[in-house]
Amino acid sequence: MFEPDYRHILNAACNREAGRLPLYEHIVSHGKIDEIEGTRRAPLFEGGPRELDEFFSGYCGFFKSHGYDVVPFECCIGAVLPGSGALGDSRVDPVIKDREDFNRYPWGELEERFFTRYGKYYAALRRALPAGMRAVGGVGNGVFECVQDLVGYENLCYLSADDPELYADLFRGLGEVGLAIWRRFLREYGDVYCVLRFGDDLGFKSMTLLSAEDIRAHIIPRYRRIIDEVHSYRKPFLLHSCGEITGVMDDLIGAGIDAKHSNEDQIAPFPVWVERYGDRIGNFGGIDTDAVCRLDRTQLREYITDVVAKCVGHGGFAFGSGNSIPDYVPAEGYLSMIEIVRELRGEKPS
Repeated sequence: MFEPDYRHILNAACNREAGRLPLYEHIVSHGKIDEIEGTRRAPLFEGGPRELDEFFSGYCGFFKSHGYDVVPFECCIGAVLPGSGALGDSRVDPVIKDREDFNRYPWGELEERFFTRYGKYYAALRRALPAGMRAVGGVGNGVFECVQDLVGYENLCYLSADDPELYADLFRGLGEVGLAIWRRFLREYGDVYCVLRFGDDLGFKSMTLLSAEDIRAHIIPRYRRIIDEVHSYRKPFLLHSCGEITGVMDDLIGAGIDAKHSNEDQIAPFPVWVERYGDRIGNFGGIDTDAVCRLDRTQLREYITDVVAKCVGHGGFAFGSGNSIPDYVPAEGYLSMIEIVRELRGEKPS
């Protein structure tokens, strides 16, 4: 019988090759878990304490029963920002367009709003974690995503030219909010987690979404302060960031990230990330999510076996999709991926 041991993921995040190749997912949608298990637990997530305990018991049980050593869970800052929603949706009218909007925004309320909304989830997760398991995640959204949620990407680009002082203050202000939330989170819930992370998509298929110079000036200093706080608890930090970000990877590593997640074959197959950076950081991912959707079991086995063979001996790594498992990913492909990895580990999945 499988017995979880979060130290395998901890080793991978600290760039030590784990004794057992860990499975890792950034997100598995609640709907996909219900589909696989034939349950309807997802609505319980919006319920009271009893419903939350039932939800998290099933949620943690899903990962344990499928060979995971950890449970991914985070709550996102963006959802508690008044007037947010402009991240990735150009139809949303940005709540901050100018200095006047910035000055009247309720900055002082945001930390309390986060914990008022989400504290019950972290507490229920703590109660539900099986022996040998810890969580990976924490406070979702990095500073770039938070800024976009209030300003919108297109308007942010205009601000960089039209009002560079406000542009800089947006990153500074939301960086302070993020740091305050992380400090309190680590005090109150850090014991639940073995690896801390946030997601902040800095790139797309061909380059970073902002210039490398702006990322170095306005984003990475905000990261460094949060990462230092995580390290003060002697825990590793994992950055999830999609896109072509190799132009700033040295800077991100210099800021202290211990591991990085997200890969897409059109940008660079996972073994390329491992070859480039495996001597300095752990690497999480492995198979392009598109491949999980398209390939049959024989093709998946060939793909996964090849990736694992190329990565062994090149630092710590954990295997899973290069992005996440949303509702549209076929359950058959996802389960085949898990089963193939477990078979490579010498296990016999039920």
